[in-house]
Amino acid sequence: QVQLVESGGGLVQPGGSLRLSCAASGFTLDYYAIGWFRQAPGKEREGVSCISSSDGSTYYADSVKGRFTISRDNAKNTVYLQMNSLKPEDTAVYYCATAAGSSCGGGYDYWGQGTQVTVSS
Repeated sequence: QVQLVESGGGLVQPGGSLRLSCAASGFTLDYYAIGWFRQAPGKEREGVSCISSSDGSTYYADSVKGRFTISRDNAKNTVYLQMNSLKPEDTAVYYCATAAGSSCGGGYDYWGQGTQVTVSS
């Protein structure tokens, strides 16, 4: 059974950090680009970051550039999103998803259930 499970969300103060994990089971992440998305209440889902499998290229939304870092550990079948200097506007449910292929920018096939990130004092 193909499954993606996000973890690592929580409540953090502005300026704090969190590391989200996206663990895969039932398939190997090695061959797929992985994206992180988020959806805040009342807003549409937006792409946050993506990492390709072909050459490890990474992409970030302008709103998170310089603060978030995506990485992958193929041995652990896991992708991470390190989030630093968090702001209240980063509050959202964060999802990971597998791309249809090895490069970012296409459609996404499998999605996790999401993990809540709340940035508040």
